[in-house]
Amino acid sequence: MALNYIWVSFFIIAFFIAFIKLIFFGDTEIFKLLIDGLFDSTKSSVMDIALPLIGTMAFWLGIMNVGEKAGAINFLSRIVGPFFNRLFPEVPKNHPATGQMMMNFSANLLGLDNAATPLGLKAMGSLQELNPSKETASNAQIMFLVLHTSGLTLLPISIIAQRAILGAKDPTDIFIPCIIATYVATLVGMIIVAIWQKINLWDRVIISWMVGLTAFITLIVWYFTAYLSKGQISEVSKVVSNTILFSIPVVFILGALRKKVNVFEVFVEGAKSGFETSVKIIPYLVAMLAAISVFRNSGALSYLVDGFKWAFIHIGTDTRFTDALPVAFMKPLSGSGSRAMMLDSMKTFGPDSFVGRLSCVFQGSADTTFYIVALYFGSVGIKKTRYAIPAGLIADLAGVIAAIFVAYLFFG
Repeated sequence: MALNYIWVSFFIIAFFIAFIKLIFFGDTEIFKLLIDGLFDSTKSSVMDIALPLIGTMAFWLGIMNVGEKAGAINFLSRIVGPFFNRLFPEVPKNHPATGQMMMNFSANLLGLDNAATPLGLKAMGSLQELNPSKETASNAQIMFLVLHTSGLTLLPISIIAQRAILGAKDPTDIFIPCIIATYVATLVGMIIVAIWQKINLWDRVIISWMVGLTAFITLIVWYFTAYLSKGQISEVSKVVSNTILFSIPVVFILGALRKKVNVFEVFVEGAKSGFETSVKIIPYLVAMLAAISVFRNSGALSYLVDGFKWAFIHIGTDTRFTDALPVAFMKPLSGSGSRAMMLDSMKTFGPDSFVGRLSCVFQGSADTTFYIVALYFGSVGIKKTRYAIPAGLIADLAGVIAAIFVAYLFFG
């Protein structure tokens, strides 16, 4: 129901704002702008997202099928099983969904969005098989979705690359702030859902894994900052992530050969579902991106930012961060939209300005909640999202607040 109310409100708010602009301000182009945006967004959702996704989906679903036949997914499930069995009590021990979710999280950690999406859709499909109510999101699906939308990333490669292109003196200076902000978002998202689902977060296994993960992230940050130059951080990030990504299919193939599996046939069998899944998500993408388009083009997002700026001016606090808020507000709605706003902020204020850097940290602090809800739940026919969106937005808010604090801490 939450998604239904949000979707409807986007259109109603956009209409009233456009109507006021037409009647009281004589803006005769506003409704044309909304209609043009609708045509562009609906076309883009199919031609630029769903159809290009078919190839990526087919390849990675084929590779996942090879990995399952090779036993790699079950092996991964046994490793993370003790932790995931407590976070996802509805998922049976050593179920393939555990390994598939771990593959998705690993791709996200490395900043490999193109690989993370098909891996995540495969995991969501496996969780749907365990779901007793096919139109209503299960607890396990909500936990997985919120952890995914929090966007935990260790290597924000694309952001670093875009900063370098725009001439930042130190493109990697947002590396640590991004990690801190996205880790806070993930931690808050997990805690919120765990409280909702009455999961015992003080369980010894959960605490051990969280301490271990925190220590691992701290170690990565320490190594990168203590032993690598600024230029090396970007280069190592790119090399490590892509090397690991290519190693996955190679390891799966070698494992399948060891078990005397017909690798090519197994790959093709898994790849066939790529087209079906990509086509299935088209209506959900069209609906969500169309609503986001009219909400943004009506000027509602700009008014929201201006309202926050006015409020903080009257409170008497520093308002520099408000110039970067368009990225934070757009991020849960559209990844490409927030990326465009991040680039605009860097071009307008400079890549080394406080606003330019904070925009980059906002971009790296979370993922596109509404897009992911539409994509992942749409792929398995979930219509009742329960508390998935509120929990995801709370995690996003935590990431935004953390981003503001670390930006002032690191960049003044």
